[in-house]
Parts: sequence; structure tokens; C-alpha cells
Amino acid sequence: MKPTLFVLAAGMGSRYGGLKQLDGLGPNGETIMDYSIYDAIRAGFGKVVFVIRESFEQDFRGKILSKYENLIPVELVFQELDKLPKGFQLSKERVKPWGTNHAVMMGKDVIQEPFLVINADDFYGKESYRIASEYLQSLEKEKNHYFMVGYRLGNTLSESGSVARGICSTDAESFLTSVVERTYIIRDKDEKIKYKDESETMVTVGENTPVSMNMWGFTPEYFNYSESLFIDFLNKNQDNPKAEMYIPWVINCLMEKKLIRVKVLDTPSKWFGVTYAEDRPSVVEKIAQLIKQGEYPEKLFS
Repeated sequence: MKPTLFVLAAGMGSRYGGLKQLDGLGPNGETIMDYSIYDAIRAGFGKVVFVIRESFEQDFRGKILSKYENLIPVELVFQELDKLPKGFQLSKERVKPWGTNHAVMMGKDVIQEPFLVINADDFYGKESYRIASEYLQSLEKEKNHYFMVGYRLGNTLSESGSVARGICSTDAESFLTSVVERTYIIRDKDEKIKYKDESETMVTVGENTPVSMNMWGFTPEYFNYSESLFIDFLNKNQDNPKAEMYIPWVINCLMEKKLIRVKVLDTPSKWFGVTYAEDRPSVVEKIAQLIKQGEYPEKLFS
């Protein structure tokens, strides 16, 4: 069975402004998502599921889905604030989405095979999809064995400002031991990479430190774990209008309980994306370079 690509496309680009998932960056108006789908198809994925907000379904179907429908099966699921377990009610103060793992939970009814989670607005590179597809196909009869495509930190920074990344620790066999979300990481004037820790101290970190770019491989029982942990999360955070349930938090919980193992797969691919509006010209240029090098055709979907 071919694996599924699960694209998280429900978020607004708060720092960038607007729906950056629909921003045309390629020479014929291709979005970053278009390149992700193209890479996934050639890596052997068999279906694409998008999670979006219901309010931009029409725009999304017209501008995005119509490109892929004759190339690969596609499905839409919706992340809404009121999609809560029985017994929980949405508070009036809540306007922020419940986080990336809540978005993943929306795929339960349409995904029954190993799947890869990605962000809609991140350019991951073709090699990462090949690595992920091969590993997912090896997990078809497995349970509780997941993976993360780990990017080298130096390959994931923005020239326009700080970034947030999940910094990972691994054991001798490259299995994940922890992932800690660092919300302020930057390359300083001395070309050293540093992050701000809990005490506001800047800590130097190595160029090749593995980081999470939200490229996770799961098998379907992950949905059941997520539902159980979402209830725990809500019991503690229901009255906090800003609390979000992120994938790394769920992963850490499950690892602490020794329920799962998570392999960290190294990728040589360079990540890029439009974290800030100032990043846009650089991304357009990087895509143009990849086309010039023969990595992608001039027009992705004729």
C-alpha cells in the first residue's frame, strides 16, 4: 500500500500576512505546496489529504485542488475550534487554533495507511520525500514505530530574522530521545547559531544539530494516542486561550510512557520557506535555481 501525504494547511501566516499557502512563487505561479505534491508523487505517495479551515474551502478547491485531481487522489478535512471530545465546550475567549496535533487528528476518518505529515508552507526538498516514502513503506505492518525527517539546523535558518525549531536529541542508534521547541533561533554576526533558553540566555548550538521541521511519519494508531492525550491536554488547558497541542508534545508524552520509538532520519535537503515577507524574493530565486539545475520542470503541472 502506498503511503499518504498529509498536508497541514489550516494556519494563517501571522508573521507573513495572509494565506501564504496560496502565494505563487514559481515561474508559473506555483506555490510551495505544488512543489511538495510534485515531490511526493515522484517519491511514490499514493494519496494527498489536506487539512484546511472550512472558510477557505472554495478558494482552496479552485486554486489548489484542481491542479492535482487528475494526478493523485486528494481529500479535504477541516480543522475547526469546536472539534472537541464529548464533554468539552469551546470557551468564548478561544480564537487561536488548537495546534498542529489537533490538525493531525482531523485525518483519522480518511487515513488508514502509514502517512507523512508536512506543513503546507515549507519547502522540504525532493530527497526528503524519497527518504520518507521508503521508510513509510517499511512500516506498513508495524505499530508504534514512527520517524521524523531531521534537518540539519544550519540548513533551516531565515536570513530575515529568528525562527522557531524543535531541537532534537538522539541516542547512538539515531532514535529520538527528546525534542524541545526553541522559539528564538538565529545566526549571529559571528556566524554562530544560537537559541534563547528558558532563562533568556543565548546558547550556542552546532550547525548539524537535528531539528524538527514538522515532517513526521506515523502509522494510523497515532490517531488514537492523540485523542487520548487531547483529553489530558484540555483538562489542563481548556481555560488557557493561547495553549496549543503541538506534535512534539505528543511525541514526548508517548516516549516518556515508552509506548513508541521514533527514528530520526537525516536529510541533506535544505529547507526554505517564507517565514517573513522579506524572505519571498529569496525563495523565488531558490526555486528558479532548482529549475535551472534540472531539479524541477519550468511548469510543474501542464
